[in-house]
Amino acid sequence: MVNRSVPSSVTLSLKIVGIICLLSFLLDFLFLLFPFQPTNQLWQISLGRNLVERGIVPMVGLAILLAGDWIENNSDTGRSPGLDLKLPAFILSSVLGLMFLLIFPLHLNNVNQVKGQTLTRINQEADQLERQVNNQLAQFQTQLGSNDQVKVALDRQRAALKEQLAGQLDELVRDEQKYNQALQNNQIPAEQKELLKQYKTNPKALDDFIAKQTEPNQLAQQRITQVRTQKEQRIKQTQEDASKELRIGVSSLLLSIGFIVIGWTGLRSLGILQGGGGKRKVPVR
Repeated sequence: MVNRSVPSSVTLSLKIVGIICLLSFLLDFLFLLFPFQPTNQLWQISLGRNLVERGIVPMVGLAILLAGDWIENNSDTGRSPGLDLKLPAFILSSVLGLMFLLIFPLHLNNVNQVKGQTLTRINQEADQLERQVNNQLAQFQTQLGSNDQVKVALDRQRAALKEQLAGQLDELVRDEQKYNQALQNNQIPAEQKELLKQYKTNPKALDDFIAKQTEPNQLAQQRITQVRTQKEQRIKQTQEDASKELRIGVSSLLLSIGFIVIGWTGLRSLGILQGGGGKRKVPVR
């Protein structure tokens, strides 16, 4: 049963809140269009995402606006109804429904294409880095076999590294407390902890460690492993980002259904979509 003593301020407030929600969304829509780059897929994805994330605002605004209009037309306020906003509200709802319906396939298609392009670029960059590492390795091995200065430089590098590590390891081995703290430190790599254990019983283990760390093939393999690991991480992140965009597509479809149902049902109730030009019913007071 309708309350026939609803104050006019209530219906006016509902209408104002609904109109503000609609205007807020339309203003956001205009600002999101700039900088205007309709041929840029990333711009299209960003625009679609932002519109869908704000899509519930105009739907709530329409509901509040129509509720205020219905209360005003069906309550005895002692004054004539104000401006009838149902027709423009239903038309706007239909337009928004069609817009979100178009966003649904367009957004998913753009995301799929950008994902494919990104994965291709990641693979190409990783392959290029691996080729660079292999070329540098081949070049260094050639110089190492024909240039004595390169050999001397490598020997000096190994000697300096040995001197530095030996000093650090000796300090830890001599102090049992520091030794145990180092083994329990999670920030120290497991490889260095293993070296520390071996060095305590066999100082010559340092020579083997340095040889591995400065051996060209070993260094190249470490770099290639690092490149492949980063490649896998980037591919995984790209796939996860694309999967998240599926939510935007589904939300866009749901919003389109909601707006179209509201708009077309309202227009049919006004006789706009009825064949033969149905007449608009005047509410009985």
